[in-house]
Parts: sequence; C-alpha cells; structure tokens
Amino acid sequence: MSKTIRSSEELKKISNAFKDKMKKYTHTVNLCYGAGCLSSDSKSICEALERELEKQGLSESVKVNNTGCMGMCAEGPMMVVNPGMILYCRLTEDKIREIVDSHIINGKLLEKYCYFDKKTKEYITAMNDIEFYKKQYKIVLKNCGRIDFNSLKEYIANDGYSAIEKVLSSMSREEAVDIISKSGLRGRGGGGFPTGLKWKLAMKSDEKEKYVICNADEGDPGAFMDRSLVEGDPHSVIEGMMIAGYCIGAEKGVVYVRAEYPLAIDRLGRAIQKARQKGLLGMDIFNSGFNFDIEVRIGAGAFVCGEETALMNSVEGRRGEPRQKPPYPSDEGLFKKPTIINNVETFGNIASIILKGADWFSSIGTENSKGTKIFALAGDINNTGIIEVPMGISLGEIVYDIGGGIPSDKKFKVAQTGGPSGGCLTQEHLNTPIDYDSLTELGAIMGSGGLVCMDEDTCMVDVARYFMEFVQDESCGKCVACRIGTKRMLEILERITQGQGTDSDIEDLKDLGRVIKDTALCGLGQTAPNPVLSTLKYFMDEYLQHIEEGYCTAGVCGELFLSPCENACPANINVPGYLALVARGRIEDAYNLIRQENPFPAVCGDICTHPCEYKCRRAQIDEAIAISDIKKYIAEQVLNSDKPIKTTTHPKNGKKVAIIGAGPSGLTCGYYLARLGYDIDVYEEQNVAGGVLAFGIPQYRLPKEILKKEIDSIRQAGVNIILNHKVGKDIEFEQLKKDYDALYIATGTQFSRKVGIEGENLKGVYHGLDFLKDVNLNKEVPIGRKVAVIGGGNTAIDAARVALRMGAEEVHILYRRRIEDMPADKREIRDAMEEGIQIHELVMPLEIAGSSENGVEKIICSRINLEGFDSKGRRKPVKRENSEFDFEVDMVIPAVSQYSDLPFISKDEVELTGYGSFVIDSKNNMTSMEGVFAGGDVVRGSDVVITAIADGKKSAVEIDKYLGGTGELNKGEEIEIPDDFEEHEIFEHERFPMKILSSDKRKNNFDEVNKGYHRLNAMAEAMRCLRCDRRI
Repeated sequence: MSKTIRSSEELKKISNAFKDKMKKYTHTVNLCYGAGCLSSDSKSICEALERELEKQGLSESVKVNNTGCMGMCAEGPMMVVNPGMILYCRLTEDKIREIVDSHIINGKLLEKYCYFDKKTKEYITAMNDIEFYKKQYKIVLKNCGRIDFNSLKEYIANDGYSAIEKVLSSMSREEAVDIISKSGLRGRGGGGFPTGLKWKLAMKSDEKEKYVICNADEGDPGAFMDRSLVEGDPHSVIEGMMIAGYCIGAEKGVVYVRAEYPLAIDRLGRAIQKARQKGLLGMDIFNSGFNFDIEVRIGAGAFVCGEETALMNSVEGRRGEPRQKPPYPSDEGLFKKPTIINNVETFGNIASIILKGADWFSSIGTENSKGTKIFALAGDINNTGIIEVPMGISLGEIVYDIGGGIPSDKKFKVAQTGGPSGGCLTQEHLNTPIDYDSLTELGAIMGSGGLVCMDEDTCMVDVARYFMEFVQDESCGKCVACRIGTKRMLEILERITQGQGTDSDIEDLKDLGRVIKDTALCGLGQTAPNPVLSTLKYFMDEYLQHIEEGYCTAGVCGELFLSPCENACPANINVPGYLALVARGRIEDAYNLIRQENPFPAVCGDICTHPCEYKCRRAQIDEAIAISDIKKYIAEQVLNSDKPIKTTTHPKNGKKVAIIGAGPSGLTCGYYLARLGYDIDVYEEQNVAGGVLAFGIPQYRLPKEILKKEIDSIRQAGVNIILNHKVGKDIEFEQLKKDYDALYIATGTQFSRKVGIEGENLKGVYHGLDFLKDVNLNKEVPIGRKVAVIGGGNTAIDAARVALRMGAEEVHILYRRRIEDMPADKREIRDAMEEGIQIHELVMPLEIAGSSENGVEKIICSRINLEGFDSKGRRKPVKRENSEFDFEVDMVIPAVSQYSDLPFISKDEVELTGYGSFVIDSKNNMTSMEGVFAGGDVVRGSDVVITAIADGKKSAVEIDKYLGGTGELNKGEEIEIPDDFEEHEIFEHERFPMKILSSDKRKNNFDEVNKGYHRLNAMAEAMRCLRCDRRI
C-alpha cells in the first residue's frame, strides 16, 4: 500500500485487503470500549479475553475489536461474537473464560450470559432480536459497536472516505450542496435549521477564507450522543467535515470539544493524525486540488459555548459570550470569515447521504423531519444508553419498546427533551411522533438528543428549579434578561419548593419567562424559561399544591414533609414514628400514634394498598419495609388484648352533624368530629356498619371480628350509628338539612357498572360488587361449575377467590391487558394464581351467550393487541382481527367498576359529574349545596380505603371550620418517638418473613390468609427502617 491514498482504486485495494485478511478468522469479537463500558472496566475484560485466547492458542483465529458504544449502556460491559451477532452482557473475567471455552472452542452458546428480557422472562442471544435494537435504524451509528474505532483500514472497508472521493471526483460544489438540500437533512444540534440552506449561504460568499466548525461541546444534562459518535466512529465526522469544506470552499475545519471528554479528544486526535498520514487530510486530497485540514480546540466546559457565536468567540481565544445576530456566521463567523457550524451528528449523516442519495435519505422519517435522530436515554428508564431511530417514531415506542419501560414498575411521568432549553412530554404525549414540528407544537424542542425520563417520584417544581439553577449558573451574564431574570425565577422556585410560595408566584414566573424569551440576547437565554413554562403548562396542580397546601406529591421537597412514606400516605400517618416504637416494643403507643391520623389501623393493616411502601427509600438498598404488615401486627396485638382503647373527647359544643353512609370515610369523619364535641349521627341503610369494608371485602382478607372491634372503638368515641335507615325512604334528606348544622355524604359507590356487552342480563351473570355483598351478607348465592370473572382490579380478584371458596371447580379471570398491568394488589394476584385461578391476559369479552332457559353457556371473546397509549400512559387494547374464540362457562362475574346513585337528592339541586359523583370544592370538600360536604368514592369514583379515610379526616377539619371551629383536630396526647437510630447498623437484609396460610389449606375456606408477624420478626422488620424523618 502506498504511503498516501490518492484514488478510489487505492481505497478499494485497502478495502479488499482488509476483507481478505478477515477471512482467516473463525470468529470476531467486538468488545464495547465506549465510555459507559469502560467505566464498568471493559479494559480488564479485554485483557482477560486476550489472555484466554492466547492460552487456548486462538489468538490467530479470533479477531478482537475494540469498538465504540453498542448503545445499551445499562447492560455493560458487553461484547458481540460473530458469526451470529451473539450479544453477551454484564461481563466478568470469569464469564469470559466460560464463553471462550463453550462458544468459541466448542460452538455452544452460553445463553445464561446473554441478554435477559424482563418482559418475556427469556434469554435472547442474537443482538438484532433484542427489542432495544429492533426498532432502531442506524445511519449515523452504523459503525459504532461494529468496527474498531482505531482502525482506518476497517473504516475504509466499510465505505469510509468513499463519499469524499465521490464528491471530489464527480461533483461540483453546487451539485453536492443540492444533494444535501434535497435530502431534507436538518441540523441535529437543536435548532433544526436546514443543513443544505446553511451550506448554500456560505458557499455563495466570495470570501476566499472560510471555516467549517464541528460543535462537539455537548453540555446538556443527560446528553452523551455526540461524544459516543466521536469516540466510536471519528472518521465519519472527519469525512462529513471534509465534504462540508469542499461544498462551501473552506480549507480549515475546527472541532470544538469540551475538556470533560478526554476519550473523545484522544480518539479524534488519533483519527485526524492517521487521516493526515494517508493524505486524506492536508493538501491536494485525492489529486483534486482540494485542501482541507482539521484541528481540535478544547473548551473549558461553559454551557453557553454550545451557542454558535459564543463558541466562535471561544475558538478565537476570547470570552465565550454570544454575539448579536445578524450578521450570521455564514456571512461573518470565525475571525469574521464565512463559517458553517454543525454538530457532530449532522456531520455523521453526510457521507451516507452522498453515497446513497437524497431520495434514500428523504424516504426515512416524516414530511418535514427527514432521516433518523440519535437520542441519549437517561434517567428513570431501564435501558439507558444511545439509540438511533427514524424521525416520527412515537415517544411511547422509545420509552417502552426500546427503553424497556420504567424501573421498579413505576409509572412514567415525563420525558425532558432539549435539556435546559427544552420542555416536557407527559403521559398524554406517549403517542406523539418525535419530530421537529410535533415537539414544537407541544412547547418542547428536539434539542441535541438528550431524552431524560422521569418517573412518578419526580417533583416537576423541583425539576424546573434544577434546570433554572443550571441555566442561572451557566449564564454568561452578558444580557440583563438572562443574568438577572433567571436569578429571579430561581429565587421564586426555591421559595416554592421550601413551602414559602405566595399566590403571585405563578404569574410572576410566567411574566418573567415571557420577558426573558423576548429580550435575551442568544438562543440559550431565550429558551432558558422553557422548562419552567412547560412544567407550569402541564403540571400546574403540583405548583398549586406546593403553594396552597405545602404539599409535594412526589415526596422530593424535603421542607414539606416528615418522610417519603408519611408524605405518600393519604392520611399522613407518622410511619417512621410507629416503626421506631415497634422496634422498642412499645406496641400500644404505636397503635395510638397511628390512630391519631387513622381510626382504622387494623383495617389498613389488612387491606391497604400501602402507597407508603412504594416510596420507601429502603427499596433502594434491598426491599421496602413491610409497613402495612407491621401496622396489622400492631393493631391485632392491641385489639386482641381486650384492653380499653383510650379516646379523649372535648365537651359537647351543642352542634350536630349528620353523616350518610357508615363506610370508612363517613365513620372517620364522625370519629374526628365526635372527639371535637359534636353530636354525630351516622345513617346506614344496611343492617351492618362498615360499608364496603363489611360487604365488599372477603373474610379471608379482613376478618369480621377485627372490623367490628374498630367500629366499636369509633362508637365509643361518641359516634351514633343508625342502621337500617335509608335516606330518602326512612328519613328525608331535607329533614336532615333542617335538623343538623352540617351534613357529610359518604355513600360510596354501591352499584356495579355493567361491561356493556350483549347477554349481560342472562341467568348466571352476577356482577362483582353484588356478588361479594350477597356472600358477605350470608344470602343464598348460586355458584357455577366453571366461572369467568371479567376485570383486573381488586374486586375482580376478590370475586374470583370467593367463587373458588364457594365451590367453583374452575375460575378464570379475563383481562384485556397484561397481568403486570392489572390494578389489583400484586400480592392478591399472586395468591390467586397460587390457588389455581387462571388469568387470561389480552382477552376482550365480546358477548355473553346462552339462553333464557339455561342461562350462561359461553363467552365469545377476542384476542387483544396493545397499540399506542391512553391518556394515563397505559397501552390501548385493540381488538385483533379474526381472533374470536368461545370460552365455555356457566357463570360470569363482571367486575370492572362501580358507580354511585343518589336518589335522595334531586339532580337539579347539586352539581354532579357525568359519572354521577359529586362535584366539590377541592379546598374544603363542600358540594355546591351550602353546608353539605362529601368525600370518598361518592366523589372520587371507585377508589381505595385509605383515600376514603383521608377524605373523611379532611372533611372533619373543614366542617369544624364551617361551624366556627379552628379546624384543629383532637388527636389525643403527644407520643414521644425514640430517636436513638444508629446509621452504622444499616446492612442489606430482605423483608423478614410472615406466617402465610398455604394455598392448599386456604382455598376451600374463608380462613384468614395473612397470619401476620411473630413479635420478634415484627420488631426486626421495623428496625430495617432508615428513619428518613430524622433531620441532621
């Protein structure tokens, strides 16, 4: 091979020679040497691989390549073995020895070290069969992870430098620019300006001295796309810059890269040096008369230097501050000469467009956003890493199909695109195509490609504060709008997150944001308010909660709560406090501490959905504390001791409150008002108090005797429960309004909602809540031999397990989404499956078939595909064509939802929703009828017990205020919380076990399943608490 490369023939010779050399190898191993895998010590993996190959005498037959990033950083260190593109993940030196022995020597794949798909619970061996890679389309990243970044020969063997040779040998400058223009390529640095137009403007200048600048100053938080391309395929960037230089008539190129990227700087520097040595950079390239060279300029990491004019100032050795535009860089740029500035990814597209044509490139993507886009997936997402996808792919496909969804089964909340200059995309936007126009319409921007996902534990006010702090810190300070305006915005946001927000703060933020956008000097300053304005647009409720209620839903703003678990509990129970008391053996104190905020400790110990556990920080170490189960232990120890429960009440104040409905919300409201001295009468139409607790929850989950004891303790506080009294029949609603000073309606959702399919009125169809109620009230309930339950919530699971206990031979649950999407408690789902209940996912009932004589005979169903997303971020079930099938059953229990009916109130007298529930003032729980309050399911729709309890407590506060009180509840004596926590005692340990009745002993009876903790295990489990309530 000649010293320099001067023609296409010499390129072909090098390419063919390399390919011939590769034929001698039986295997090639591509080992990821991207920054992510290097940080996971892939260098040691490489050394171990080379040692093992040498030891086995395979060094001459196995080629080891150090490649750029393979994309799936979460699975590193990783490598691909060819032939077959077999991907091995999370490598260790021990695994390497096994892989060489099994795969390379004996030809047997080691599946256990390949990628494990958490959704299918299967190992996937071939790289291209993994969902992460399936929907990607690689143009810019085509060589990353496939070739040795340090090998010029391998780059040439993959069409490297063929594009610049083609341009120089067969195209005029105008023809080359025309191809770029027709391709529709837009700048990938954030603004999306048409690349061809930018080049054309610079080309038309008569100046002899021009410049090409590659902006590799990637400063957005969570962005690492450009560095990955420079590290993994530096020659593609060089070639793109060369073509740009030819097109505009420039002989000098500059790559501006921040000092924080030493790996990129090193690899790019080596690539430039090799290109020079082979005559691919320098004078008379390919004997064409075209001269071009590149130098690397290292920046200090100032974020503002990502703005093109500030970048040019920095290259010139001046302070990195933006310039006024116009003049634009294409007229007067670096050293006042015409200059084009594109980012790394833009240059990475150029060679492929020249080789394959404008029509090929423009066929990819959308009408106004052509080609592909590289994104860095970061934040709360399973498959963190680098991806390249066609423009127009939906956000949901990126997050769930490629990104693998959100860790720990958390809910997706938002994706931030465009970094500090961008905006947020919410659950409602999961179907949004990712292209320039769609994002702009939503108030976001494409940006350079950072896509930071955030889950339900993210506070959007705090996110806005973080980005504003970043922008304020990085502001160059040249213009007043950015220097002072962002400072004022940051001060407001800091006050709000500290619970010191005022009513005027929202408008002040909006006004400041508008002024900064209109008056800041540069694009970075003009977009600085975007994260604040975007979060205000989509998460105004969180701002208002912080300001008006001093509450942070996500449990992030530490000044506003005691601990994450307490903050997550709708009743705001001091969880760390009662855990500390249990750990010290003070069980009665623990019970009384819980009862200060919730009069149903035992009920919640048995059936609470425990949102507190989802926020438990202990889960970051091993497993969340078994908060609900410890509460069960506490309550049962106290209630079973038969000691009287202490309840202090204020003297009677002469005022009366009537409550309609003796469920958890009504009884809670009555309990707290009675303790304040009010006369409380609770009207219940059933012959038993407890509402859904009494007739909607099976005995094996909530023993009746435990419920009775807690209701009796509420009676002891002074609550008078009047059974068998139906308002509107036994007593008129208007009479209650006359006789009482205030009313609280907590009738719940008493009626089962129909599925809405044909045959729902056939004999053998028994709706879920009706079924559970009749069983609990000891009515005669006929049970079929083969029962199908329709639904996926707790009512459906309860109905299925009750049907099994009532004698059904087979019980099947039909659910239209996947098992992991079922809203029922995960433990209840697991227990049901252990008992033999079969869950059929992705099934939609179309019709219940049968006859009036025989009743139900079968359900006609359809298979389901999950396509797109609904407004809550869930996959949409779509009927699969020609997939109908019959499911033979003789009993059907639809259990999809419940609704309210209020026959005692005229619909014209009070404002109701379309679902028949009350519309209330969220600040005080009052309906549109003066003095009439409402809460629980009759307001929310079918919900969980703990929210009903919380509504009852809040309503007691508001009723007391309405009737002239202070709203301060009587919670009893203060209980001293132990504060002797030792941090050095923290060590990893999973939950301590409880006694659970085995499936074979429980499925044929109604014995309680969860037998609870032994004293020592309860204390040990409580001691796992990290005491997040403590302040240092």
